[in-house]
Amino acid sequence: MNLPIWEDRDWRPLPRLEGPVRADVCVIGLGGSGLAALEELGALGVSAVGVEAGEVGAGAAGRNGGFVLAGLARFFNEAVASFGETTARALYRSTAREIQRQTEEMPEIVRLTGSLRLAADAAERAECQKHLAALRYCGFAAEPYAGPEGEGILLPTDGVMQPLRRVRAIARKLRQRDALLYEGSPVRKIVPGSVVTDKGTIFCETVIVAIDGRLEGFFPELSPRVRTARLQMLATGPAPEVSFTRPIYWRHGFEYWQQLPDQGIALGGFRDRGGEGEWTHSTEPTELIQGLLDDFLREHLKVRAPVTHRWAASVAYTTDGLPVLEQVRDRVWAVGGYCGTGNIVGALSARAAARLACGQTAEWADLLAAARTAAAKS
Repeated sequence: MNLPIWEDRDWRPLPRLEGPVRADVCVIGLGGSGLAALEELGALGVSAVGVEAGEVGAGAAGRNGGFVLAGLARFFNEAVASFGETTARALYRSTAREIQRQTEEMPEIVRLTGSLRLAADAAERAECQKHLAALRYCGFAAEPYAGPEGEGILLPTDGVMQPLRRVRAIARKLRQRDALLYEGSPVRKIVPGSVVTDKGTIFCETVIVAIDGRLEGFFPELSPRVRTARLQMLATGPAPEVSFTRPIYWRHGFEYWQQLPDQGIALGGFRDRGGEGEWTHSTEPTELIQGLLDDFLREHLKVRAPVTHRWAASVAYTTDGLPVLEQVRDRVWAVGGYCGTGNIVGALSARAAARLACGQTAEWADLLAAARTAAAKS
């Protein structure tokens, strides 16, 4: 079994690219970030073609936990320590604005519920206090929390989404604007002036590769600072015996869960317990991690409902905790390495890549550059 809980029964498959097409820009990858790049290119009046090896949202964009969280992968107090207060504050504010934008555009798919960071032990409770203090000092909403789920902090401006439905809604909107999008069209090579797929060729001036997981496989020059991990999840049928009104991340974010509108539970985690084996391009669930998820589901969450889905996805991590947003070759841009925060950070990074690829400025790119410089000095 390797099927996510997220469904989109109304999806009509896109055509495969066959033959030549021409555009100013080719976007490789039709997940959340690739589609965000195509939206930005359209707003700039730039012709573009988007290609995807599988189906829209078949990667991590449609197989993640559905969390909508402000900030980067590092908790805010850690971001302040690594990147400086001014840059960390501006990055956090940008992600909060992106959450608001997505909620306003798709209120039926993205919901503001708040989120909980819960501590697994006394040491993490102390870390939660530092996290809370840093957020409040910089003027962001956060509250101490103690409830039946545990102790930690409440972040009221976070939320949840149905990730597969979100990316496919964006794809439908682009198609209504006559955007050229193709599924089932794996890229075989990128050469100056063109992108070659199994059955077609895109003649273009610029390429944006937005694939997150396995990014270092596409661009070996990004290794070893970019590395792909397998994130595993499961989901249950309705579980009225428990009530989680907000998404929760626990044990420094290694475990995370939410209760779905049908009362089912979507739970992920234990990547670190798999050791080196979870640093892989494979997306097949494993007995070890799924067993740990089963035990946590029954013993910690007290869920009795049957497991209905098990799945995994590829997500890329970077050594500095910052996403990749750079020109890796002449007129070829890469975006990815979101460290598990692609729903928000991916959209911001891809729109910035689209702007940079067209010779425009991008505030998000400037903030990441400042953060990377600060991190290198710290």
